Amino acid sequence: MTIYLSELPYAENALEPFITKQTIQFHYHKHHAGYVQKVNELIAGTDLENQSLEDIVLASAQNPNLKGLFNQSAQVWNHTFYWNSLCPETQQKSLDLAFEEAIKRDFGSVEALKNELVNKGLAQFGSGWVWLVKENNHLRVISTSNAETPLTNDNQVPLLTIDVWEHAYYLDEQNKRADYLKNVVNHILNWDFAARNFKAV
Repeated sequence: MTIYLSELPYAENALEPFITKQTIQFHYHKHHAGYVQKVNELIAGTDLENQSLEDIVLASAQNPNLKGLFNQSAQVWNHTFYWNSLCPETQQKSLDLAFEEAIKRDFGSVEALKNELVNKGLAQFGSGWVWLVKENNHLRVISTSNAETPLTNDNQVPLLTIDVWEHAYYLDEQNKRADYLKNVVNHILNWDFAARNFKAV
């Protein structure tokens, strides 16, 4: 089974002015596509060649000898999830009521959750990801380094993510990660995607 580059769920310029078309083009066609190509090279001729992307991530996460494959395959999965965690500002929907109640229960308010996402992203040293996850029926904000992902944790269900690798924002914001995070959280996070993931488990 060949691992394919998933299609973007919107046009390359749809997230402007918060993430520019230029950034999307480099991020998607160079970084994301590069991980896909590398995964296919690494699984060719192995027992994992006919497995799904999720199965490849889970199998390689448990095997220290497959660390390189884990890094590449987890980055493919994380990026696909990231693109779906964003949506054009014009397509923002009202928060699902059950999801909003869970946010208020666990964070106090939607604004408090947004602040937690920004702060966790700023606190992540080096490359990584910020996640909203459902853990033991409660919502949490966590961060992971490099390619690490809550997909490998049986107790955590990822609801949305923000990429805090520099390639996600450097063309637009240079080293101002805070500006990138605030733009994403306040304007283009796909809360409907998060709510659907929340209700699915």
